[in-house]
Amino acid sequence: QVQLVESGGGLVQPGGSLRLSCAVSGFTLDDYAIGWFRQAPGKERQGFLCSNPGNGPTYYADSVKGRFTISRDNAKNTMYLQMTNLKPDDTAVYYCASECDYTFSDYHVDYWGQGTQVTVSS
Repeated sequence: QVQLVESGGGLVQPGGSLRLSCAVSGFTLDDYAIGWFRQAPGKERQGFLCSNPGNGPTYYADSVKGRFTISRDNAKNTMYLQMTNLKPDDTAVYYCASECDYTFSDYHVDYWGQGTQVTVSS
């Protein structure tokens, strides 16, 4: 059974940092591209990051480039999203998903996590 489980969300002040985790089961993390998406209140879900397996490239949307970075712990089958210099506009429910591409479309997504709430507010 394929599962993706996000964790690590919470309330943070502007300029602060958070690290989200995406623990996967039912498949080997390093065999798949993993995408990150977020849905802000009243808006559609949007992709902002696509991490390819192995030594493949990672694509970042302009809105997060330079602030968000990704890492993989293949032994734990877990991906980490380190978010720094957070802004109120980053407030959203964050999802990881299996499969993605450089356009950040959800067209290729096979499975979604349940999401974790990130709120950036003073």
